[in-house]
Amino acid sequence: MDSPGYNCFVDRDKMDAAVQDQGPKELSCTELAELKQLARQGYWACSYALRGKVYQRLIRDIPCRTVTPDASVYSDIVGKIVGKHSGTSLPLPEFVDNTQVPSYCLNTRGEGAVRKILLCIANQFPDVSFCPALPAVVALLLHYSTDEAQCFENACRILACNDPSRKLVDQSFLAFESSCMTFGDLVNKYCQAAHKLMVAVSEDVLQVYADWQRWLFGELPLSYFARVFDVFLVEGYKVLYRVALAILKFFHKVRAGQPLESDSVKQDIRAFVRDIAKTVSPEKLLEKAFAIRLFSRKEIQLLQMANEKALKQKGITVKQKSVSLSKRQFVHLAVHAENFHSEIVSVKEMRDIWSWVPERFALCQPLLLFSSLQHGYSLTRFYFQCEGHEPTLLLIKTTQKEVCGAYLSTDWSERNKFGGKVGFFGTGECFVFRLQPEVQRYEWVVIKHPELTKPVSLEAVAAPSPPCRPMSSDPADRLSPFLATRHFNLPSKTESMFMAGGNDCLIIGGGGGQALYIDGDLNRGRTGHCDTFNNQPLCSENFFIAAVEAWGFQDPDTQ
Repeated sequence: MDSPGYNCFVDRDKMDAAVQDQGPKELSCTELAELKQLARQGYWACSYALRGKVYQRLIRDIPCRTVTPDASVYSDIVGKIVGKHSGTSLPLPEFVDNTQVPSYCLNTRGEGAVRKILLCIANQFPDVSFCPALPAVVALLLHYSTDEAQCFENACRILACNDPSRKLVDQSFLAFESSCMTFGDLVNKYCQAAHKLMVAVSEDVLQVYADWQRWLFGELPLSYFARVFDVFLVEGYKVLYRVALAILKFFHKVRAGQPLESDSVKQDIRAFVRDIAKTVSPEKLLEKAFAIRLFSRKEIQLLQMANEKALKQKGITVKQKSVSLSKRQFVHLAVHAENFHSEIVSVKEMRDIWSWVPERFALCQPLLLFSSLQHGYSLTRFYFQCEGHEPTLLLIKTTQKEVCGAYLSTDWSERNKFGGKVGFFGTGECFVFRLQPEVQRYEWVVIKHPELTKPVSLEAVAAPSPPCRPMSSDPADRLSPFLATRHFNLPSKTESMFMAGGNDCLIIGGGGGQALYIDGDLNRGRTGHCDTFNNQPLCSENFFIAAVEAWGFQDPDTQ
């Protein structure tokens, strides 16, 4: 290798040939777009020396707090903190949550250095309360640092980033947990086949998704993690979601049709990631990751904020960092056989529906708001029972025993803003589905076809809505909802006709037809293709209604 300074912590005999000095030695580009392409293509991946230079440059350019610990601080404090202990015998700080330090071909000196650096970071960042990703980050950076002090400084700059739009690593239990929920939401939308498998084999699918960061920061082999980190330093946190989604897609492709046990699926995925070289190359993994057409960074930020807000309302704060993930009973699919009864769907069917709803509402339990058999066949009564509840779940059973419905993101009272006329409202989280005779879900057309729209500026997203409503002190309240149509430049209104209600009818989906139309007597209905959900008919195109139910989402603590 060109520079002994880069590998003083590395066991040369263990190093993979893929990270030896075989590539270019210099990087001249300065434009972000070009840098993105080079990172994705692995321009510096085959040059150990060049990767080190690029990391130093990219980390140096991270905007940080005015006072950020540097290499000189490390030199001043390391002796006092470590004392006479050998590096490998040092305890790890509490914020790593018992995460082990990945070896990443480090020698004994390197493994001890990681522990020393983590303890010094804990001393300088008392506000970092939960960061299980940090051992992997430090272990990788140590490969490309001349000494421990430089590695410490680089890790501190990543933690001290003060650009609110550039999230790098989770540093609290709340941020970590909301990231897990956000990942679950993304799996639900972009990896539906894998999600279906996880739901089928897992007693608690959220616990499987809570492991997603471990796949990247610990289980991925060094050569794969380094490639991910290359792009991460250029593009940010969204890359991590992409790669984790790609891992789940490959896992599903390999394991679909093979037996999976609920008590071992987490271990199965971890083992798959550790041995991922048997299935896919780093290049193919990144290719799959960037083929996923995710929401914009701003939209994902809104989803993350919504999930954080839901957890805060549940009382989940950084002070609960000592609670292990395996013991968290507040995030589970909350449809229990002993207290659930519906005239339309079974417990299993409701659990399937519940697995489709956004993670922040999967924390809740189903609450029956309206039943035509109990409250009568009246649309007026339906509205009366549903108003004040957001979101709601609509279930319909036809006289032919077909079952279909819709998840509706917005309070039905919004219909009153249209002065008695039928007007559409709702957000892109709405979806329609059928359960009988076969299961099929149809989401907002923009999710599968993002080319239909371009996100608008964050300023427009953050504008107060409606204008007469005072600005809240909570940033999450000032932002309009996740997947609100105001965030997107849509070619026409037909792609945003989510839900509408008048005195004589209820409509779900519009443009070229309606996904669901129900008359005011809850007697007849019709279904067809609509532009909003790009769906097939959800049952017989013209049908008679046997039963209608509306369900709300109840916090278990309020029962």
